[in-house]
Amino acid sequence: MARESESGLPIEPVYGPESLAGWDPAEKLGEPGAYPFTRGVYPTMYTGRPWTMRQYAGFGTATESNARYQQLIANGTMGLSVAFDLPTQMGHDSDAPIAHGEVGKVGVAIDSIDDMRVLFGGIPLDKVSTSMTINAPAAVLLLLYQLVAEEQGVSADRLTGTIQNDVLKEYIARGTYIFPPKPSLRLIADIFKYCKAEIPKWNTISISGYHMAEAGASPAQEIAFTLADGIEYVRTAVAAGMDVDDFAPRLSFFFVARTTILEEVAKFRAARRIWARVMKEEFGAENPKSLMLRFHTQTAGVQLTAQQPEVNLVRVAVQGLAAVLGGTQSLHTNSFDEAIALPTDKSARLALRTQQVLAYETDVTATVDPFAGSYVIETMTDEVEAAALELMGKVEELGGAVAAIERGFQKGEIERSAYRIAQETDSGERVVVGVNRFQLDEEEPYEPLRVDPAIEAQQAERLAALRAERDQQAVDSALAALRKAAEGEDNVLYPMREALRARATVGEVCNALREVWGTYVPSDAF
Repeated sequence: MARESESGLPIEPVYGPESLAGWDPAEKLGEPGAYPFTRGVYPTMYTGRPWTMRQYAGFGTATESNARYQQLIANGTMGLSVAFDLPTQMGHDSDAPIAHGEVGKVGVAIDSIDDMRVLFGGIPLDKVSTSMTINAPAAVLLLLYQLVAEEQGVSADRLTGTIQNDVLKEYIARGTYIFPPKPSLRLIADIFKYCKAEIPKWNTISISGYHMAEAGASPAQEIAFTLADGIEYVRTAVAAGMDVDDFAPRLSFFFVARTTILEEVAKFRAARRIWARVMKEEFGAENPKSLMLRFHTQTAGVQLTAQQPEVNLVRVAVQGLAAVLGGTQSLHTNSFDEAIALPTDKSARLALRTQQVLAYETDVTATVDPFAGSYVIETMTDEVEAAALELMGKVEELGGAVAAIERGFQKGEIERSAYRIAQETDSGERVVVGVNRFQLDEEEPYEPLRVDPAIEAQQAERLAALRAERDQQAVDSALAALRKAAEGEDNVLYPMREALRARATVGEVCNALREVWGTYVPSDAF
């Protein structure tokens, strides 16, 4: 009996030429590095050099996170990926009442340029590529990074990295939004314009399906809703007067890699093909780089288990292999203990070593697109593409990504998928090793890394000292200029930068924008 894929599509026991009847390889595939980029965005892919190996890290104070970054760099990490705590992600200072109990817990606490200076102390920002997982306050953290680089003597035009900056998926799946959709999109357009002029090598947005997948989205839903969000961002920038080829080459994407290797490889190939056609046919992009769907991948945190956590080492290796076979540009491999707590130094190093084994001990980097022409992969690519296009069509019928979000469409679809997965797991139809089969009578003890609760008080003390030392009149004047820009049509990043330079805090800057733009209140599900 045929199985079903994660997207609910049939997987046949055997595939042959008949599954691709009427299929034109030249039209569907092309060459690696050429339209429609099914086979990868670069002609040589990993035969020239491997993907960028990133490790997502950040916890507690800037000092502790800096020490972890130094260790990762020493162990061969090629790019940093910063995790921020929830108060920072929501634009609140560590001493705000709403931040109580969350400071430094799921990432590093960054309240001001003082913290950012410590976070990147001793790290050469002209040599390291940095990805920052930050969305609603992405502009604030990017500007802090630029200011710290200036202090190091590194000009902005030499900085490379990515801000996630994808607020639409926050409304759909993750929840760390601040402002309503319209001003949020205006802020994103301002970031595009600012980076074109000031930080030209920076990737201005990482349009994310990862968090939708973690919330329960199927592979087809993941790429459909992610690409629909991408279309909304491009339309916003074009409506703001930008030429598509001025910003599209700096767009990037962020996907999950599950243990289901075949469908994941098909998903990545289908996503590249859809995006290339959308950019060419809808937006008339002419620069080949505007047509490329370049993406970062993270292995699937939601598939990690607290039971028999060492088994997660196997899961992560399989997931990482899926990402590499699918043609990712950079990869973060999760640590085996992340279902329990923040990763230890040893587990973070093992996660990095997993990538290094894939890159240097296997032969998957010896040839471009190893699965090209596979009956099963090409069939599944077509099927995932068709399923994704059907969902994207429904989003368009509702008026686009924002209108569909306001109706709760994407959220409702993902919740139905998550419920199906939960039912299959509870019934045993979906096997989760160590959870519903192959359990142990007694789990071995494991000592997780814990964040010191005293960090919250320490951050509050740092904030009190900052406010006592700084020129408050300069801060008030800069924040007033920021509010004025937000009320009008000027690019808000320029006054925002000067406020941060004057040592305004992350919370003060975000509060200034809250005063003008308000905050988002979600609607009921579709």
